[in-house]
Amino acid sequence: MTEVINILFHPLPNAIMTLLTGLSLVYWLFTMLLGDGFDFGDADVDVDFEGADIQDVESDTDLNAEGEAEPSFLSKAMDFINVGKAPFMVIVTLFKFIGWMITIASSLLFQLGNYGWKSVFILIPIFVLTYFLMHYVTIPVTKLYQKVGYTGEEAHEFLGRIGTMRSTIKGEKLGSAEIIIQNDVIRLNVKSVDGKEIQYGDEVLIVNETQDKKYYYVQKNINLNNF
Repeated sequence: MTEVINILFHPLPNAIMTLLTGLSLVYWLFTMLLGDGFDFGDADVDVDFEGADIQDVESDTDLNAEGEAEPSFLSKAMDFINVGKAPFMVIVTLFKFIGWMITIASSLLFQLGNYGWKSVFILIPIFVLTYFLMHYVTIPVTKLYQKVGYTGEEAHEFLGRIGTMRSTIKGEKLGSAEIIIQNDVIRLNVKSVDGKEIQYGDEVLIVNETQDKKYYYVQKNINLNNF
């Protein structure tokens, strides 16, 4: 038992990753105890319910933006590890767990304890490696959530919420917008309410919805920053 504890908390990279992974474990324990459980949505509902845009992770995740607007680096980075197609905390927990396992293996393989506090720098390449591995690890996870109709949260009211455009829309063109609810990123199919152009990255206000909730009508959100 002493040897196991020593491996988990020595050297410094192991201690850091053990602590981070442990925090995620505590989070899930509290979630289960409070009765929320793991959010797999409603297995009986259709995968398109509430109009959320659940896309196949093997295809392009974003609609092509028009004009000069291009997806931001952060948006592309999040799309690469399929953030938005599974609960955010599930993605974070998987990232920590994989990074933790690689860190433990690296400490034993490279004898990181001999480098003292400097061994912490091993976390940089480990995080990079973990990031690229996450693209493949999350594929079966996102497909599971897709099959059970996951939309980020149960039956949210989207009208009146503020989102960010993830494509450029104009006229009758259908695009996608992203909203964040309780740390979950949700993509919705949207259309301009008056046909005016709304560009990628613009803040929008969800003002209406179709009867079947397949898509929502949005207008550009006007505030002091963009007035």
